[in-house]
Amino acid sequence: MSEETATPTVTDDAPVTAPATAPVPADVVSSIRKYVASEGGSAKAVLQPIGEAGVRITLVGGQDGALGDRVVPTLEQAKAVVAEVDGLEEADEWDRSLTSTVSVAPSHWRKMAGWVAGQKRFPRPRNRKILD
Repeated sequence: MSEETATPTVTDDAPVTAPATAPVPADVVSSIRKYVASEGGSAKAVLQPIGEAGVRITLVGGQDGALGDRVVPTLEQAKAVVAEVDGLEEADEWDRSLTSTVSVAPSHWRKMAGWVAGQKRFPRPRNRKILD
């Protein structure tokens, strides 16, 4: 019996290169730098994929805990933005210590409430007969 050893064969002489990544959007980096500076020079970023829209970079300020966010097309770009901004640290997830530092401004609550925020009168509930 003879032993055969498997040797890798190269069929293509083309050099192997890493896939090209899209450039980091300069306007996003600039606005995040301003945000970090306004928060005392430190902030945390949570990277959240949001489907075809891209990746949301949610920012939590180090000084006041103010929320901010920006969206970039890919996760690689989001990580590159975090690496490029001094004082910005990537958080792994929304844990108790991070959420306890968040300070939501009243204007942000109104924005999140949408059409309900300025209403004086609300539509009747669909299950009104059940409630009466």
